[in-house]
Parts: sequence; C-alpha cells; structure tokens
Amino acid sequence: MSVQEYLEKHLLSRRIEEAVNAAVRAKAPDPVLFIAGHMRRAAPAVITRVRARQILDGHGAPAVEVELHTNKAVHRASAAGAGALEGAAADAAGGSERRKILARAVADAVRVINDKVSEALVGMDPQQQAQIDQAIMDLDKARHKAELGANAMLAVSIAACKAGAAEKEVPLYKHIADLVGKSATTLPVPAITVINGGKHAGNALPIQEIMILPVGAKNFEEAMQMGSETYHHLKDIILEKCGSDSCNIGDHGGFAPNISSISEGLDLVVAAIERAGYNGRIKLAIDVAATDFCVGKKYDLEFKSTKKSGQNFKTADDMIVIYSQLCSEYPLVSIEQPFDKDDWEHSKKLTTLDLCQVAGDDLLMSDPERIKRAVSEYTCNALVLKANQVGTVTEAIEVVKQAKDAHWGVVVSHRSGDTEDSFIADLAVGAAAGQIKTGAPCRGECLTKYNQLLRIEEELGSEGVYAGENWRTVSTS
Repeated sequence: MSVQEYLEKHLLSRRIEEAVNAAVRAKAPDPVLFIAGHMRRAAPAVITRVRARQILDGHGAPAVEVELHTNKAVHRASAAGAGALEGAAADAAGGSERRKILARAVADAVRVINDKVSEALVGMDPQQQAQIDQAIMDLDKARHKAELGANAMLAVSIAACKAGAAEKEVPLYKHIADLVGKSATTLPVPAITVINGGKHAGNALPIQEIMILPVGAKNFEEAMQMGSETYHHLKDIILEKCGSDSCNIGDHGGFAPNISSISEGLDLVVAAIERAGYNGRIKLAIDVAATDFCVGKKYDLEFKSTKKSGQNFKTADDMIVIYSQLCSEYPLVSIEQPFDKDDWEHSKKLTTLDLCQVAGDDLLMSDPERIKRAVSEYTCNALVLKANQVGTVTEAIEVVKQAKDAHWGVVVSHRSGDTEDSFIADLAVGAAAGQIKTGAPCRGECLTKYNQLLRIEEELGSEGVYAGENWRTVSTS
C-alpha cells in the first residue's frame, strides 16, 4: 500500500483538518501538542499484546502480573495468589514445597497468557469488557478455571478494564460504574483489621480477625483517621496489658496478642475505641473462618493450643449461643463465615435470628450457583466478594448484582497476601458495594487500597457520599 493509499484509507487528511480546527476553537496555547493529543484520541484503541510475568505477593509467594499493551499505552495489573494454585496439593504441602507448587503453577499461567491469551485478545477494543472477558473464559473450560487459574484470568481482565477506562478518559471507578449500568459515587465503609488470629497469626485466638467499622465518620477520610487512631491506641493497650512481645502483627496487619478467646480480643478493641474517643461511632466485626477449625460437625476453639482443656469443643448450636452472646454484649454488627463452608443449616439458623450481618465467604466462594442457593434458603445476608475466586471483572460485577438484587450487603475483599494492585478500591466504588475489607492500616498491600479510596473521594468532591450508617443498604442507582 502506497502512502497516498494509506492516507486515503484512514481519512488522515480529514482528521488532521479536524484536529487543526479543534485547536483553533480551543485557543490551544500549544497547538502542536493539542493536535497530537486530538489525533491520538481519534484513533481507536486496540489490544496489541498481552505479556505476563511472575512477581511476589504480600507474603513473598509467587503471583501473576500482566501488562496489556494497546496501540496507545501499557496497562499493568496483578492478582493475589495464582488461581489454579490453591488446590489440595498446595494446601497439604509444607512451606517450601507449597512455594514450589505455586511457582510452577504461576509459570504455567504466565506461559498460557503469553501464548494463548495474548493471541486471543489481539485486535480487540479494550472498552468491550464483556467480550474480552468472554474470550478469556473461552480459553479455560476446566471446572473452577483450574487450567489457567482464576487469579491469572483476573489479572488480564483487570488490565483490560484499566485500558478501557483510559480509552474513555475516565477514572477506573467510573468506567466500572458504566459496566454496572448505574452511576455510583459511594465510598465504602472500611472493615479495618485490628487483631489477627486463626491461621493468620501465631497466637491462640481461634477466629481469623477482629475488625472495626467506622460507620459514624462523616466521610472516608475521617473513617481512615478514626481507624488508624484506634489501631495505634490498641497497640498501646496491648503493650500495657500483654507486654511488648504481644505487638507482633498477623497476615493482615492486625496485632496478634497472646489471647485465646474472642471476648478477650473484643474487650481490647472496645478499650481502644473508648481511648480514641470514638465510642458509639465505631462498630465491630469478626471473621471467624470457622472452616479452619471445624472437626467433623464440631468446632475446636483450642485448635492452636498445645494444652487442650477439652472445654472448647463446641457444636454448631453452641456456636450460635456464643455468637448471640457476643452480639448482645458488644457492638458487633457483622460475622463472617461463622460455620463450616458446607454447614448451610446453622448459617441459616444464625441468619434468621437477625442479630447482625452474616457474611458468606467459604460458604459462597463468590460462586453464582452457591449465591443463588443461599438467597433461596436465606442462608446468609451478605456476600464476601473475592474477585480472584470469580475470574473476570464481568463475572465479579454479575455476582455483585446478584447480591444487590437480594438486598444483601456486599463486602469487596482482598486476599491474604494480596498484591499492591489497588483495583478492588475502584471496584468497591464503581459497584457501590458499601463495604470493603482490605486489612489493617499497616502493610503496603493493604494501604494501597485505602490510599486509592482517599484519592477517589478527593476527586469526587461534593459528589462523593460515604456509606456510613447505610453500609449494608447502598443502592447502585
């Protein structure tokens, strides 16, 4: 093709004339830069290449990072873990062996992305998120996306989402809101981790974490201030009561004092809230992660203790009594995964008591079919959305809609040992989730999400609304 034929095919003469006229109308101080920018925007963006590499997550474990190239820019994304890697073999292996399993799985995912995924997406419009995600899904027909891995798929999908936002010249959260089909300007209430236990800390506390929800803040910035102040007051209280060796932190950045009961931990947090001067403005939440200490049909509250008393082996009905007492004695408004992942019966019993939000994590696994069953049976009343369990941005949006249609609460959640990608902050705003769970005001992979939300609130200005007391009932309309 000759130069003249190329110019005529792409109507470049007309486009240059339009760019010049636009520069004149805009009275551009630098016409050359203005015309260059105008011409760049006039050319449609297309995906030209997708490249993946292995990086390290917040635990120093292998994870997948993706760079999606268009004819205009490069967009980077990563997702916690590595998807196809969280199987029984990895879980059963020891530390060094598990890392080798994860590394092999990441290497396989990187190879597939660089070959098959890149080839499938080249030439596609990054604004067409649903089509891109479908193309990704078509490459992995295995059950639970075991071939490519949901995490690897998500990293590609997020990178495409960022490219789509850039092409539209809008912030990522606004692009996500467009994909949802509604306008969303709501900043979520952060569920800030302050104490870690369970498998995420070396203390004897059986549950995974205790969180604080600054529902009484006037905006997200104040919510983070309240949360951070309470967190640091808690450190002082732990130092006073438990000694300096109790201020180590767990996997999510929460403190791991040498305590063994839920009430001990809640007492420490309540004392910190009172010392910070936020009594009544901060509520409490717990993530029980009960699957981790379920033995048969009972729950071993001393599963981490070397000296078992035999008094803390509880039935599911015993656990309901414990939760009921905690809700009556503390400002506890949310309990995540209170029973084993397959104990639908007792999760329903607790939910029907209407004591607090009952959030399904392992119970739901962000799976549309399990969510459908839980809605039908009223097994819980909130979704813990972990996007890397779903696989793509489109699928994540669909399960949020599913939960919202059931009038559930939605908690957009990080993963343990997340990467520094802040995508879930934009997702929480764009999808009007109302709640976000991303660890303590500590550790870089946690703070990157909180800091992104602070930027979003500043950018929204007077349009931004903090979910606050409406944290469970935020609408996407």
